[in-house]
Amino acid sequence: MPKHSALQRSLLSWFSKNQRELPWRKNYTPYEIWISEIMLQQTQMDRAALFFTRWMKTFPDIPSIAAASEQRVLKCWEGLGYYSRARNIQKSAVILQDTFHGTIPCRRKELLSLPGIGPYTAGAIASIAFNRDVPVVDANIERVFARLMNIDLVPGSPEAKKLFWKKAEELLPRGEARNFNQALMELGALICRPRQPQCADCPLSKNCLALQYDLIAERPVPKKSTKIIPIEMATGVLVHRERIYIQQRLKDDVWGSLWEFPGGRIKQDETAAQAVIREYAEETEFTVQIQSEITTTIHHYTRYKVSLHCFFVRLAQNGSDPVLHAAQQFCWIPIEQIDQFAFPAGHRKLIEFMKKHELL
Repeated sequence: MPKHSALQRSLLSWFSKNQRELPWRKNYTPYEIWISEIMLQQTQMDRAALFFTRWMKTFPDIPSIAAASEQRVLKCWEGLGYYSRARNIQKSAVILQDTFHGTIPCRRKELLSLPGIGPYTAGAIASIAFNRDVPVVDANIERVFARLMNIDLVPGSPEAKKLFWKKAEELLPRGEARNFNQALMELGALICRPRQPQCADCPLSKNCLALQYDLIAERPVPKKSTKIIPIEMATGVLVHRERIYIQQRLKDDVWGSLWEFPGGRIKQDETAAQAVIREYAEETEFTVQIQSEITTTIHHYTRYKVSLHCFFVRLAQNGSDPVLHAAQQFCWIPIEQIDQFAFPAGHRKLIEFMKKHELL
């Protein structure tokens, strides 16, 4: 590989001409960079940009997050998933208010002390928001380095992590961290893609060892494929006297503090309808009857494919106050208020289906 300076110039020149217009790149304010980096964790760029704009209208600064209710924060985050990220943003906002006078620190060590901020995010904020000479390594950069330097290590292994971070430090041009780190990530996203990389358009193609050795398809070294686990669940929408029953999950539960319709996993030798009736009895002590089937929503997580079988149910008893065994509180809400509450992805898909087909 030639001298780093030539590689750096080529990449920075390419980035200045080809970088995407993104809302957080307009002013590079530390607050906007922080929020964008948290949103971009396991979220595609286009989708993150849409949610970023909505978030900034609701929470334009750190004090607005610190003062908000958890439910308002979760509702604004709804659709991005991984709700612990939103909770960590709010926890960090409170710390920033109390410890850093409402500002975001520029030093990596201080950034790492905030909830939800790891080595990559700390490096990204320090370098992109403050242009500090701090390297970053994400999946895009790992792929670029693996091909550029023909690294035959499995990404994620201790050896690979150590080497990738070492190379990122060595390649970083002083005083150019903001543009250089973004350029590496942009190159991985637009040119050095996982499949069908555009090598003919790559500004570093002359430096790429994997291209020279015809090993592009084998770099990075493939990880073992993750087995997707199917999960069958069922839920019931209970409408009583023109109001819908919803309950709020326990704080330390999966999707903690989000709202839901009662339901759960279907047991062996149990139908989806039977599961709904059982779950209502276990979670609320309501006795319900199946009224009609609505739909089945499917949602994919990292390792799981969740099929949620959905039904309308009705009360088969007198009284409308539950005895809660799996929730922290409940509400009977008018149908028109349902969009005010944050739901997990499967339940939100169910709500959108019911609205689209005028079932609510």
